Amino acid sequence: MQKHRVVIVSPAQADANNGNWQTAKRWQKMLAPHDARIVLEWPDTKDKQASEDELMLALHAKRSAASIEAWHQRHGSSALGVVLTGTDLYRDLAHDAQAQRSLELAHSLVVLQPLGLQALPAPHQAKARVMVQSTPTRQSLPKTHRHLRALMVGHLRPEKDPLTLMRAARLLAGGGVLIDHVGAPLAPELGQAALDTQAQCPHYRWLGARPHAQTRQRIQRAHLLVHTSVMEGGAHVLMEAMCSGTPVLASRIDGNVGLLGEDYAGLFEVGDAQALAGLLRACRAQDHDNALLRQLARQCALRAPLFEPQAEQAALHRWVQDLWTPS
Repeated sequence: MQKHRVVIVSPAQADANNGNWQTAKRWQKMLAPHDARIVLEWPDTKDKQASEDELMLALHAKRSAASIEAWHQRHGSSALGVVLTGTDLYRDLAHDAQAQRSLELAHSLVVLQPLGLQALPAPHQAKARVMVQSTPTRQSLPKTHRHLRALMVGHLRPEKDPLTLMRAARLLAGGGVLIDHVGAPLAPELGQAALDTQAQCPHYRWLGARPHAQTRQRIQRAHLLVHTSVMEGGAHVLMEAMCSGTPVLASRIDGNVGLLGEDYAGLFEVGDAQALAGLLRACRAQDHDNALLRQLARQCALRAPLFEPQAEQAALHRWVQDLWTPS
């Protein structure tokens, strides 16, 4: 294999601890034996290294637009790949000129779940591919029988729609369902809403930001992961749950359905706190030996093999090879 110098542009760095950063860091390791580095913007202050970069993988069409433009000015579309996020696909591409130009400049595009292709403008679909992310399999940890513990993992920002979870929490008082919420208050008003909900609903706990390793353990111990987003490119936390033996309740959006499947029994409409509360109650119910919870567990177990790290690594190396030797 010919080694290349690959630069990964990530609009988030380690302190953000979000999906973009986790993807960039994982890809940096997977790209060995290539020499891969991660930058916030390109060219960066290490201009000598920038001059030696041979391929660019840019996460986020809009937020990495300046780096994509700078690469194109030096190299044209050669060896330029762009990964499309949920806000790219389901918000910015419809009206943002920078995001649209990133699609034009890229030699190749990547979406992170199959339904993402349908969200692309038709002229760009031919140069796009699906590359599903991955996560290591973790053993499910012991789960209490005293109550149902639901966990939401997502920073408090409008795209994640944490208010739907908080409204559901208010509907579940005394129902034997405990809710933990991990995430930093990126929107201060949502942080205040979480504090208010916690004060009024003792069964809801806002835990703030937590290290990734600690969050993974919480996912392993939870009975359910709840994911209320209004837009997603392909949420890594869903894979972490499915590969930890933890079923999922998720909003019915393309980014979730593309990973969970059209027939998944744990979907609810965006913003429907009543439906989410109903699903949580059904998963807590003792009749029929928690039939819904067992059904969700079976469906997630069937999807989990799709997220094997070896498959993502092979797809990533194929993408790099195709970028270097375009047809």
